[in-house]
Parts: sequence; C-alpha cells; structure tokens
Amino acid sequence: MGKGSQEGRVMRIVLVDDQELIRFSMRSVLSREEDIEVVGEASTGRESLDLCRRLKPDLVLMDIEMPEMDGIEATRRIKEDLPETSVLMLTSQDNPDYLLEAIQAGAAGYVLKENALFQITSAIRSVVDGEPSLDPGLSMWLLRRLSDRSQPSEDSHRAAARRKEIIELLTNRELEVLGLIALGRTNQQIAQELFLSLGTVKTHAHHIVRKLEVSDRTQAAVLAIKMGLEPSGG
Repeated sequence: MGKGSQEGRVMRIVLVDDQELIRFSMRSVLSREEDIEVVGEASTGRESLDLCRRLKPDLVLMDIEMPEMDGIEATRRIKEDLPETSVLMLTSQDNPDYLLEAIQAGAAGYVLKENALFQITSAIRSVVDGEPSLDPGLSMWLLRRLSDRSQPSEDSHRAAARRKEIIELLTNRELEVLGLIALGRTNQQIAQELFLSLGTVKTHAHHIVRKLEVSDRTQAAVLAIKMGLEPSGG
C-alpha cells in the first residue's frame, strides 16, 4: 500500500507475540526507524483482535503459536474487520503447510524468528511498498498450491460478478501484471516479460493493490487466483 516511506507517512505497527522478550527485541529494532512506530502490543491472539480494531494499524507482526487463539485464526478475524491491514507472520519454522494456511487466512508473508531482528525492517517495508514479501521460489510454490486447491465459489453468480468488476476496474496492463503476480513473478521478472521499466511495474502493482482494496501484493495474488485471473500454463 505504500503507507510508509512512499507517502512520507509513519507506518503504524502492532506486535503480537506471547513472549515478552521477543516483543521487546522487535520494538527495540523498530524504534530506530523514523518511519515506523509500534503503536501497540498483544500477548494473545484474542487480545490482538481488540487492539487492532481499536488502533487500525497499517501492519501486524503476528506470532503463529499463541494461547487462547493462534495467529492464523487471529489473522483471519483481523482481515475480516480490517482488510487493508497487512499481516506478517512470525514463526520459528518455515513449514509450507502452515504458511499456505496463513496466506489463505490473509497474511502477506512471514519472517523466521531466528532471522527476525535482521530482516524485520526490510520485510515490513517490502509489504507496505508493494514489493514481494516472500522468497520467489516459495512464493511460486505457495501460489501454485493455492491455485490447485482453489474451488469454484458456492455462490457462482457472486464470484462471476466480482470477477467482472475486477476486469472492468483494472486496465488491460494492470490485469497482465496482476496475472503475473498471481504466478509468483517478481517485479523484475514482470518488467522483463512485459518489456516495462521496473518503476512502471511497481506503479502498476501499487494501483492494483489500491483498486482491489486489499492490503498487499500477496493478497492481490490470492484474489486473482480465486477469481481465475492468473494466466494458464504459468
């Protein structure tokens, strides 16, 4: 969404983890950044719901394993109320099934706890600046799995109407870019495939996220897959 440095705004972050030491470490790292502000902390998934509804943050750093309610369920509920809030999962293991479930719940990506102190700032900026937030290889695998699992909506008329709305909402070029995002392509790969500059691709990605009223690039890809807008053949 580019809420941070791109628009000169401060990114408002909520930290959610049941371990106080981890929250303290994250807060210490993020406090050094002028364009990032930690506006709240929660130690359980249930507590995070109330906090996010009240604060409406730009992004949530969400632990997966917590008491009362796990991070995946908390993410699902937060996204229902606040679809434009991005969620980055904090996890101690890169289990693909966990990650697939998290993305289906609405997450933009994940950060391994063992690398978090070194990667968290760049991961946050990637999400809010419309950049890929997942490793390209993993992204392609997850989106392919999601596409394989995607079933026609029970309400086919509603799905067809939404698909038609998206097609009318986006330009032909934006639809092309969205389709490639849904295949897990990076901005550089999209630029090469469509013979565009990298800056132009980034601009298209920002417009797509804004027009679709989703929180980030990953969820734009998820929506495209659900609507059958990704190109066939990959």
